[in-house]
Amino acid sequence: MQPMDFELSNTSDYKGLSLEETLKRLKATVEGLRQPDVADRHGKFGYNEIVEKKRNPFLEFISRYWGPMPWLLELAMVLSILLNRLVEGTLIFALLTVNAIIGYLHSRGSQKAIELLKTKLAVRAKVLRDGRWGSINAKEVVPGDIIMIRLGDIVPADSVVLDDSLSVDESALTGESLPKETRRSDIIYSGSIVKRGEARCVVVNIGSTTYFGRTAELVKIAKPQSHQEEVMMAIVKYMLYLGIAASVIVSAYAIVLHFHPILIATFIVTFLMGAVPVALPAVLTIVQASGAVELSKHNILVARLDSIEDAASIDILCLDKTGTITENNLSVTDSLPFNGYTREDVVKLAMLSSQEKGMDAIDLAVLRYGRGLGLDSAVGKYRQVSFVPFDPSIKRTEAVIEGPGERFRVIKGAAQTVLGMSSGMGKEAIESVEGAVRDFSQKGHRTLAIARSADDTGTVVRFVGLIALADPPRKCAQSMIQEIKGLGIRPLMLTGDNIAIAKEIAGQVGIGGKIIRMSDIRDLEEKEQIRAVNQSDGFAEIYPEDKYKIVKLLQSTGHTVGMTGDGVNDAPALKQAEMGIAVSNATDVAKASASVVLTELGINVIVDAIKVSRKTYQRMLSWVINKETKVVGFVGVLTAGFFWLHKLVLSLLGMSLLVFANDFITMSLATDNVKHTANPNTWNVKDITVASLFLGLLLMLETLLIIYLGKKYFNLQFGQLRTIVLLNLVFSSQFRILIVRERGFFWSSMPGKGLLITTALALVAFVLLGVYGVLVKPLLLSTILIVLGLSALFTLAIDLPKYYTFKKLGL
Repeated sequence: MQPMDFELSNTSDYKGLSLEETLKRLKATVEGLRQPDVADRHGKFGYNEIVEKKRNPFLEFISRYWGPMPWLLELAMVLSILLNRLVEGTLIFALLTVNAIIGYLHSRGSQKAIELLKTKLAVRAKVLRDGRWGSINAKEVVPGDIIMIRLGDIVPADSVVLDDSLSVDESALTGESLPKETRRSDIIYSGSIVKRGEARCVVVNIGSTTYFGRTAELVKIAKPQSHQEEVMMAIVKYMLYLGIAASVIVSAYAIVLHFHPILIATFIVTFLMGAVPVALPAVLTIVQASGAVELSKHNILVARLDSIEDAASIDILCLDKTGTITENNLSVTDSLPFNGYTREDVVKLAMLSSQEKGMDAIDLAVLRYGRGLGLDSAVGKYRQVSFVPFDPSIKRTEAVIEGPGERFRVIKGAAQTVLGMSSGMGKEAIESVEGAVRDFSQKGHRTLAIARSADDTGTVVRFVGLIALADPPRKCAQSMIQEIKGLGIRPLMLTGDNIAIAKEIAGQVGIGGKIIRMSDIRDLEEKEQIRAVNQSDGFAEIYPEDKYKIVKLLQSTGHTVGMTGDGVNDAPALKQAEMGIAVSNATDVAKASASVVLTELGINVIVDAIKVSRKTYQRMLSWVINKETKVVGFVGVLTAGFFWLHKLVLSLLGMSLLVFANDFITMSLATDNVKHTANPNTWNVKDITVASLFLGLLLMLETLLIIYLGKKYFNLQFGQLRTIVLLNLVFSSQFRILIVRERGFFWSSMPGKGLLITTALALVAFVLLGVYGVLVKPLLLSTILIVLGLSALFTLAIDLPKYYTFKKLGL
C-alpha cells in the first residue's frame, strides 16, 4: 500500500507537469490503485459527489411563523384571545397559516440545483483497480484512479490524459463553443463530454474540488438580494409606524378618560389589525403566480415566483454568448478558393476528408454545409479508401479518395500546417492566404485549409482553399437586443470565448464593440472593476466565478440584473441574478439554478418576460397603494372619531371584515388589465407612502362626513353608526381600487373582468350584510344606498388630485 502523505492540489496545478510528475504527486501508477489504497482515499478525500446539508421540511414550514411580519400578527392574535375575541383571533391565525402555506409551497431553494449536480455526477466510470478493469459508480472514483473514457462518455472527474488525443466538448463548463483537442498530459474537466477518441486518464480531483464542483459550490452560496422582502418590510414599517402612533395617542387619551385597560387593549388590537397588511404575502404570491401563468402562455416556465416582480426593475441584462446569443452549433460560414479552384471544389474536398461516424464537430459542420449546397451527389461519386482522424500533434486530417478515373489524397487542417505542406506557392500566394486567415480570425472565425495531391502518392500537394467556421448568432438575437434596449435595459455579453469572437458576435447582434478580457480587470481594486464593468459592452475569456462576480459587482452598485445562460458555467450567475433565464437547450443544472426557463427555441421571448414582469409590478403597486390609502384613512377616522365621540367607530369584528374586503377581495388585481412601462420599475416606498397619505386624508374626510350625516340626519344609534362607517370604508375601498389601478385618469383603461366582478359582488354582499344585520347592526336600504352613492361620488372626485400626485411623484 502506498503511503497517504499527500494533499489534493488545484486541477490547474497539474498543467505543465509530465505524466511521471503527475503520477508521483498522486502516489499512483499506470497499473491502477489497489483496493486498500481506495479505501484510505475515500476516508481522506470523501466521495466524488457534491455534499449538501438538507433542511427538515417540517422545521422549514414552521420557520414561516417566525419573523417580523408573523410576530405582529401573532401579537394581535394573542391579544384577541386574551380579550376573549375568539372569532377575531381565529381569523388572524387562519390568515397567518394561509400565508405560511402559500410561501412554503412556492418557495424555491438552491437544493434543487445541488440535487441535479449530484445526478450529473452519478454516471458510470470504467476504472483500473488491482490490475483489472471494472465499471463502478462515478461516486466511487478517487484521486489517483486510472479511468478509461471514450466517445460519448461524460468525464467523471478532473483528470490528466495518459494516452492518445481526445476531442472533448467543454462548452457547458467554459462557454468555449469549439471542441477542445487534447493530447498526453493535458487536463480534462469533470462534466465534459468526449466527442472523439479513447484514452486512459488519471483522476486528479473529485467532487467539490473539481472545476464542475467549484461551480456547484458557487450555486450553493449564490443568492440574490430579496427585493420582495425589502419592499414588504418597508411597507409594513411605514403602516406600522402610523398604526402605533395612532394607538399610542388614542390609548393616552383613553387613560385620561379612565377607560378600562381591557378596552384600551382592544383599541391597540384594532389598530394593529388595520395597520398590518395581513394579506400582503399571500397577495404578492398570487399576483406573481398569475404572472407565471401568463408567462407560461409565452412558453416560459417560472421556477422562482419573486423573480417575476424583481424582473420589472432589471436595468442590465447579462447575456451568455454560447448557446444564448449564438446557436451553440458549429457551422461553416464561408469558403475561399485559391489556385484556380472553385468554392464548390473547396467544400467538396472538405466533405471527402470528413467522416460522420466519428461525431467530430468540425466534420459534422462541413458535411452539413455541403449538403445544404446540394453537393451530396457530387461527393457520392467518390469513396474513402482510408481515413486518418484529426491528430493534434500534426494538426490535420487526411483521407485517400478514389473516384472516376482518379485516386488522390486530401488534407484538411490548420492553415499554417497545410500551407507548409503545399507545393508551388509563391510568396505572393502565401501572403494572400495568410491575409485571408487574418481576416477570418478578426471576425472571430476558426479557419481550416484544404489541399489535395495529384495522385495517392501525395508527393505533390496543391493548396485548394480555406473554410471558415463559427458558432453563428441566433436569427432572433439582433431584434431581441434592440427590443431590450428599447425597454431601457442595457445588454452586457459574457463569454468564455476569445475576444475576437466576442467582438464579432457583439457587433453582429448590436450589443456594442467595447468588449474587454476579464484578465484585464481581475487584479484591479473593486472600484476600478466596477468602473470597467459599467463602461463595457461585455467580457471575453471569463470563468464561471467571473460571471458570478460580475453579477455581484453590478448588484453592489444598485443595479437589478437579469442573466441568461445555458451551461453549467452559467449556473452560479443564474442563481445570483434577480432573474436568471435558462434557454430551452440549457443543461439541467442551469435550468435548476435559473428563476425562469424558456421552453421553446429562440430568445425573443425574453422580451415577453420583461413586459409581463412590469405588468405584474403595476398590479402589485395598485394593491399596495390601495392598502396604504385605506390604512391612512381608517387610522385617521378611528383617531378623529375617538376624540370626537370618545368611542372607536369601528369594532374589532368590523375591522376583521374590513381587512377581508380590502386585502383579500382585491386579490382580483392579479388578473387586472394593465400596461407595461417603457422603462424599468423600482419600488420607491417613500413616494408611494406620500401619495397614499394624501389620498388617505381625503378619504378620511369623506368618512367623517358620513359619520356627521349619520348622527345629524339619520339619527343613528352608535351600533348603527359603526355599521355605516364599516360600509363606507368597504364601499370606498372597492371604488378606490378602480381609481388607483390606473396611473392616468381612471377612464384611461378598462379594468379586468375579474376585478369588476369581485367589486360588484363585494358591494352587493355588504349591502345585504347591512340590510339584514349579519354580524352588524342593520340599517335601512335607503340609508345604505345613500352611503353607497356618496362613497362612489366622493371617491371618483379624488381622481384628478390622484392623477397629478402620481405624475409629480413619478408613480
